[in-house]
Amino acid sequence: MLNSASPQDTPGGDDTEGTAGAEGVPANRQTDLRPFMATFPSGVSVVTTLDADAVPRGLTCSSLASVTLSPPTLVVCIRTASPTLRALLDQGQFALNLLHERARAASDLFASGAPDRFERTEWRLPLGARGPHLTAAAHAIADCRVVETVAFGDHTAVFAAADRVTVRPTAQPLLYGLRRYAGWSDAAAVPQPAAVPLTPPALPSEGAAGVRR
Repeated sequence: MLNSASPQDTPGGDDTEGTAGAEGVPANRQTDLRPFMATFPSGVSVVTTLDADAVPRGLTCSSLASVTLSPPTLVVCIRTASPTLRALLDQGQFALNLLHERARAASDLFASGAPDRFERTEWRLPLGARGPHLTAAAHAIADCRVVETVAFGDHTAVFAAADRVTVRPTAQPLLYGLRRYAGWSDAAAVPQPAAVPLTPPALPSEGAAGVRR
């Protein structure tokens, strides 16, 4: 669940040399998951919330998943030191904005840490919203309440109940993998290979040459 495939700054392994273990791998050397997770393309989201002074906070995140349909629950994994995470936990709520394929600029902006990111993008806070809605960049938005958190390593998994979901069916998702972006429209335009029929192998008929009874 690490954000290692995300355009945002992400955790990685420690390549410090150490004493080799039983398998010939240094005992105190951690595996760098980033090359592995980069080969697992995903959608891109921006997590948004308000802090105690009603100042909007947000960051780019691709480390998210559905947990259960009943109750409707999501999990996002966020760097524990993130100011957005602190505000999110203080308020107990956030909005999860899934970006459409023309919103690469928004992904880069919210991954940059720029202090004026909300001044450079279109957003609003409709009645009942759990965090800012990126109206020009998102094709789907879930308003979420925090129900549980689990800190592990340098990230915190935030489990949240989705109170409301808004989807724009005409927009297509932005994808990210192998350190680059792609659009769902481009991926979906590639012709699919013809399905291979799953038929049982033909059995030789009785009396055919080479068949013994």
